[in-house]
Order: sequence, then C-alpha cells, then structure tokens
Amino acid sequence: MKTQLSNTVNYALPIGAQHLDMNALIGKNVHLQYTQTIACTHCGRHTKKSFAQGYCYPCMMTLAQCDSCIMSPEKCHFAAGTCREPEWAETHCMVDHIVYLSNASGLKVGITRGTQVPTRWIDQGAVQAIPVLKVATRHLAGLAEVLFKAHVSDRTSWQKMLKNEVSPLDLPAERDRLLDLLAQDLKDLDPHQAGLVNVVTDAETLHIQYPVTEYPKKVKSFNLDKEPEAQGTLMGIKGQYLIFDTGVINLRKYTGYHLAVSTL
Repeated sequence: MKTQLSNTVNYALPIGAQHLDMNALIGKNVHLQYTQTIACTHCGRHTKKSFAQGYCYPCMMTLAQCDSCIMSPEKCHFAAGTCREPEWAETHCMVDHIVYLSNASGLKVGITRGTQVPTRWIDQGAVQAIPVLKVATRHLAGLAEVLFKAHVSDRTSWQKMLKNEVSPLDLPAERDRLLDLLAQDLKDLDPHQAGLVNVVTDAETLHIQYPVTEYPKKVKSFNLDKEPEAQGTLMGIKGQYLIFDTGVINLRKYTGYHLAVSTL
C-alpha cells in the first residue's frame, strides 16, 4: 500500500492504474479475493509463485535488488566487486542512507535510504522513530547497524505491533546512550573523517498515528495461498497490515498478486 503521513497515516491500495482509498473503508465489511494470478513486479511475467515479495524466479535469481545483501547490507556485493547490477547499485546503494531507532514493539535499530523516510517507519508500524546517523552508502549503513545490534534489537514483534502493546520510549535519550557506547567504533567507520558517517543529534522524535478504531486482542493471519479470500469488518490499518475483526493480512506479503476488492 502507498502511504502518506498526515495527522493519521493515509493508505491507498494500487489496483491496476488506480489507487483505492483504504482509510475510507474502515468500519465497512471488506472482501478480498485472490484471483489466482501473480505478475512479477519487475518484468510483468505471470508466475505461479511469488519470490522475494513480488518477483518471478528468473528475476529473483538475476536482480541485484533481490540479492542477499539487501537484507544484510554489511555483506555488500558492490563493495566486494561481485554486484550483479553495478549501475543499479550506483543509484540505490551508493546513496545517502539513514540509520535510525524506532519503536514498533520496543526499541529497534534499522536502516533505510534517505528518500524512504518516513515511509520505511510507517511500513514497519512504528509509533515513534528518530534518525541517528546519515551515511554515504548502504554498505556503511549496514556496518553501522551491526554495531548497534550488539546493544539493541533489529527485529519487530509484529504481533505486539498489531495489538498495540507498545510503551512510549525516550528515543533521544536512547540515541545519545548508544552513540556514547559506540563513539570510537563509529569513528573507525570513517577513519579519515571524510564525512561518510555523520551523527544526527538535532532531530526530534517523529510520532506516527495509524487509522485504527480497535486493535485485536489475538492475532490471526489470513493466508491467501491456502484460502483465497479474506473478509470482515475493517477495523484499521497499521504498517502494511489490514486489521479485520476476523483476522489480519499483511498486504506486502502479497505484492504482485491480483486481488479483487469489494465492500458488502
């Protein structure tokens, strides 16, 4: 789903060339029907199974954006000289990245391209987020994230996030604590002080509100691959999840799937 940050996050679901206003459906009985068609989001080829959240198998095996270093950027193939698509990496990996702290189900460290703030934070369901470092490449962001992961998790408990079992955190204080712990290690990432790793100390915590009227007490997921329908009263949207009174569904998981959406 496409997102736009306002007082409350606005969601739009791409369906063909149109975008469906999902916020307007909250409180209504919504029916999702998987039409048994999946198209690769890169080449458009029809595929029986989606790989890496939206790709056909050939694209998954050949595209740099599907490589293992996307999930583990500290193992950057561009830096190792083994990148599948160096030109793609120049525009997606060799650009400014942000190392951040967020709170979706507790304190978490993560990285994202500078152009993906605050989209990345919304997609993970964070209620608070703050940038900590601005670095010159994805590889450096990954190396910095590894340092932070020695002291803070890089995972979100999606069940806690969806139940809204989230206590407020003092993210500036956490940022300062971690920066003090890692001061020398971060200097070592930019030994010549060339401005490749820059500490962000003047940012304020971003607070994010989601359009949810009621959070689930228990989390049950729909699986369109097993049962091609999901239906219920739409209680809200958080992260990339639709929250029904009958269960939840992560639409990001079904990128490339053709869905029919109707209200009853």
